[in-house]
Amino acid sequence: MNFLDAHSTNYRNNRLMPNKSLHAVTGAFGYSGRHIAARLLAEGRHVVTLTNSMPQANPFGDRVQAHPLSFGEPEQLARSLAGVEVLYNTYWVRFNHRWFSHAEAVNNTLVLFEAAKRAGVRRVVHISITNPREDSPLEYFAGKARLERLLQQSGLEYSILRPTVLFGGEDILINNMAWALRQFPFFAVFGGGEYRLQPIHVEDLAQLAVGAGQRVDNHIVQAIGPETFSYEELVGAVGAAIGKRRRILHVSPGLGYAAGRIIGWFMGDIFITREEIKGLMDGLLYVDAPPAGSTRLTEWMRLNAGTLGMTYASELGRRRGRA
Repeated sequence: MNFLDAHSTNYRNNRLMPNKSLHAVTGAFGYSGRHIAARLLAEGRHVVTLTNSMPQANPFGDRVQAHPLSFGEPEQLARSLAGVEVLYNTYWVRFNHRWFSHAEAVNNTLVLFEAAKRAGVRRVVHISITNPREDSPLEYFAGKARLERLLQQSGLEYSILRPTVLFGGEDILINNMAWALRQFPFFAVFGGGEYRLQPIHVEDLAQLAVGAGQRVDNHIVQAIGPETFSYEELVGAVGAAIGKRRRILHVSPGLGYAAGRIIGWFMGDIFITREEIKGLMDGLLYVDAPPAGSTRLTEWMRLNAGTLGMTYASELGRRRGRA
């Protein structure tokens, strides 16, 4: 018996203990995955993570054992999931890049679902996005829709959570909006800025995910926060919170994208993509549904105004640092 098999056997035995079932989180050293793992540990669960990144110091110590997210070795992936009751999948990519792509992320996730099924995982809690649609011209939303359909057809129990924009701690969008407001005397808004979004706190999403893992029925949750903003209102709210009210410039999507490219070039990052701009302007980060989270962005920003946007949050920098 090799190490992985022995580890899995021990955890299968632990599943017989009350409230000690084994749960797996993809990306527990990342953003949303870390909050899900922490909440599971607080509830007394055993937790393992499947990860593409190994930090120099495991933030959870010996409480979370890490296995490689080995999409190219599905048998090893299945062994890593042996004894797991619930898999929480946060794996995805924000945009296409020479290092990764949406198409690759879809294929990798399908390998993960198949490995979970082979390993006898009871339930998958999958993080998706609002308004997924397979015929969408936007790969992000089309890919998420395809994964939802295939998960529903897999025979696995599932919960699908559809968040919009996350905030809290290490988020990208809200933090970098605040960073830009601190750096420049104006803020460019794409078009009229009337398109809406409903940010949800990362801890609220983690609470929803852990609760979904305890269910036995299949369900989909519109994981949105309690406040709805137009994009222009959101810029104003962030500026007011950090004491940096700026002049709003309404620009064409093309000009706004070009400005974002320049910022990204200086910061060694992708500041915003054409797809993200179109998704925003098409209203894909808004749904007509009751809120699933309770933390108000305006209140959170008031409490965190001193640190919000003080440093730039780099998507590529985080991936380089975790590699």
